[in-house]
Amino acid sequence: MPGKKKLSFEEQLAQVESMIGRMEQGSLPLEETIKAYEQGMEMLNAMEKELTSATQRLTVLRQAADGTETEEPLTLDGIVGEEKL
Repeated sequence: MPGKKKLSFEEQLAQVESMIGRMEQGSLPLEETIKAYEQGMEMLNAMEKELTSATQRLTVLRQAADGTETEEPLTLDGIVGEEKL
C-alpha cells in the first residue's frame, strides 16, 4: 500500500477551514465534531511547526557601509536587532 501524499500547507489550511465550517454549522453529531476538532488541532500543530521551520530558514542579506554583507534572521516584526522607526 503506497504512503499517503503529504498535503501542502495551503491544502492543510483549506481542510482545517472546511472542518471549522462544518463544525460551525452545528449539523455534525457530537462524536464527529469531537473527532474533527482533534484532527484539526493535530493539523494546526503540524502547520505551526512547519511555519516555525520556514521562518527560521528565512534570512535577510544586509550590506554594511563598508560593503560587507551579513545575513540576519528575519522575524515577524522585521529584522532581529533592527530598531523600529
